Amino acid sequence: MLGTTGRGEPIVLPELRELVSRCLCDDQAAMAELVDRYKQRVFGLCYRMLGHYHDAEDVTQQTLVRVLKNLGRWDPQREFEPWLLAIAGNRCRTALSQRMRRQRPQSLDEPIADRAPDPFAVRQLDEEVNRALQQLRPEYREVFLLFHQQELSNEEIAEQLGRPVGTIKTWIHRARRELIERLRQREVSEGHAHAMR
Repeated sequence: MLGTTGRGEPIVLPELRELVSRCLCDDQAAMAELVDRYKQRVFGLCYRMLGHYHDAEDVTQQTLVRVLKNLGRWDPQREFEPWLLAIAGNRCRTALSQRMRRQRPQSLDEPIADRAPDPFAVRQLDEEVNRALQQLRPEYREVFLLFHQQELSNEEIAEQLGRPVGTIKTWIHRARRELIERLRQREVSEGHAHAMR
């Protein structure tokens, strides 16, 4: 059984168990290796959920510290990455709720300022999708990213979030529908919007 590292390298589950075991023995080199393997995956999820580079960096660091402190709670018979990303998602939801308490949702339009369109269509679409993602309900955004970006199954997401599989499927469907509608409103091409179905 394989997991994926932040660098995209395969990691065999027994190797991961050994690495975690060394971390639990306060092996600093093992802790650094574990962080290095997963920090990019965690940052990617945090950035997509929070839409702000520095906030994503902060939450990534908080997540990895929390993971290292709670490694003893991970079940070695289960996949590691869904457990890790669920912690990241929880930290992001906490950060979003703190942000909303501090200020009005004016920040939804702030991450990407109006500027001349990028000549590369893929990058332009990515920016439009990021903008639209920031306007979704946090739970819709989280399941969409876990499913499409982190490639977790409906069942893995349901287990990690403690929700029924049917709820997860509904949230993913609604997230897609809302994203497509927001992209259409911003006049992103029909072909790009259709590709997200």
